[in-house]
Amino acid sequence: MSLRAVEEQTDVSNAYLSQLEHGRIRQPSPVILHKLSELYRVSYAKAMRLAGYPVPGFPERELAPTGLARFGDVTPDEEEALAEYLEFLRARQGRRSGR
Repeated sequence: MSLRAVEEQTDVSNAYLSQLEHGRIRQPSPVILHKLSELYRVSYAKAMRLAGYPVPGFPERELAPTGLARFGDVTPDEEEALAEYLEFLRARQGRRSGR
């Protein structure tokens, strides 16, 4: 998606988007992050965390990518379903080991 197309859909200026893309803006405002997360269908909480904002209930650090890359691109719905299933598996594992 071009910067001009993003500008048209979010009302965030092309110049600002370019600076953001090139790392000249380190912490965009929550309003900007919200607009971009909606457009790109990315979790707003994740966008906030990656921008350095504290997000209650969100892990303090991101885990390194794992073997999920072998599945290729996943949709946001698939990512959410995988996260829910992983949470289920971890909870079940915790019950078995007596945690």
